[in-house]
Amino acid sequence: MSTAPRQLSLNAFIYPSGHHEAAWRHPASTPDRLYDVKYYQEIGRTAEAAKLDAVFFADGPALRVNVKHNAASGLEPITLLTAIATATTHLGLIATASTTYYEPYNLARLFSTLDHISGGRAGWNIVTTATDQAAANFGLDRHPDHEERYARAREFVDAVVALWDSWEDDAIVLDPAAGIYADPERIHRIDFEGEHIRVRGPFNAPRTPQGHPVLVQAGASNEGRAFAGRYAEAIFTAHQRLSDGQTFYRDIKRQAAQFGRSPEHVKILPGLSPFIADTEAGAKQLEREFNELTVAEYGLHQLENLVGTSLRHLPLDEPVPLALFEQAGDVTDNSRSRLQVIAGIVQRERPTVRGLLHRLAGARGHRVFAGTPEQVADTIEEWFTQGAADGFNVMPPYYPGGLEVFAEQVVPILQQRGLFRTEYSGTTLRDHFGLPRPGSQFARRPALAG
Repeated sequence: MSTAPRQLSLNAFIYPSGHHEAAWRHPASTPDRLYDVKYYQEIGRTAEAAKLDAVFFADGPALRVNVKHNAASGLEPITLLTAIATATTHLGLIATASTTYYEPYNLARLFSTLDHISGGRAGWNIVTTATDQAAANFGLDRHPDHEERYARAREFVDAVVALWDSWEDDAIVLDPAAGIYADPERIHRIDFEGEHIRVRGPFNAPRTPQGHPVLVQAGASNEGRAFAGRYAEAIFTAHQRLSDGQTFYRDIKRQAAQFGRSPEHVKILPGLSPFIADTEAGAKQLEREFNELTVAEYGLHQLENLVGTSLRHLPLDEPVPLALFEQAGDVTDNSRSRLQVIAGIVQRERPTVRGLLHRLAGARGHRVFAGTPEQVADTIEEWFTQGAADGFNVMPPYYPGGLEVFAEQVVPILQQRGLFRTEYSGTTLRDHFGLPRPGSQFARRPALAG
């Protein structure tokens, strides 16, 4: 019996004007449209025409961008994805939402509603929120520490999934003649009680077309990896080198297996920000154009937030001091995983401060690649076939053109190589990712409703 060839998963990561921090200044971008819903619907249609798996929005409950030097879009992503859902028919819709600054019942309702409205295309990117700026927006004196946030996150996800599962699949009877809409025996209280979370239930809506939305995660710390191995069905990650991607890939698949899960049902999707042109020289020139538009003050502020110390005294055109990254830790302690990615760049390449700011301007530590459509396809294929990725979170340096050139010039090459679909084979995000539809954990258990 033949087995269908393994296929790439490709998402479009939507980020204001584009993933390069100076994108809003480039004539190819349209920063005046960042609060125009039609702009995002057009991006969604471009992604769907290319048969991409999903679009993805990052989010955080604070103004983190230095708006003096960069464009910011503060639109709430779940609502925005609902608007994109009305403009598309198959495209997956993934939004970030924080377990630290939501409550389980409210968040369960938001994603359940998106999944119902879209016909089963929703995904939840689970974050604990990394910024201290959010705490004050919720009346808190401090942002919870790393360990506390993950302890709450585990309980939060368990509670949300239990709420989604509290209606069995056959709970709706829909018998007008007998006057019975739903069977209360198949609707269950969850009675969840943990150290951080307490929810009674049951949920107030039936299970969604996918059973429940796809669970996505983006943490790469040791705590984050364990969390991903236990819960995540897709993982967004950042790696500069193939070998680092392979190490991460093996580790996550191993941890998933330890939790009794199939490693095939955990999709590893690194970020890739491609500058694309007809020639390699043209692509590198395009990248230089964007880098020349950067504002050093903005880049230094971003880097200072990661390093935790002022860098304004450093000459821009002298090498970055290695001592700045001594606190990054090593691969056995990934509590500051993004800082480790940057430390690796500094150690390997010994860039000037300006050079490092340019390296980070493209995608905040994710891999930036400049080349022809064929070269971009080659690097995607290499990571996919060499055990470093199940697909990619594509991060165009500028919107909308950066996604359009990827969709029109790179995707057809991947399709010709048999690596990516030419048509959707299903209608849900689970179908696109090749994930099973989970059953309700309460099926055939005594009812607790009432």
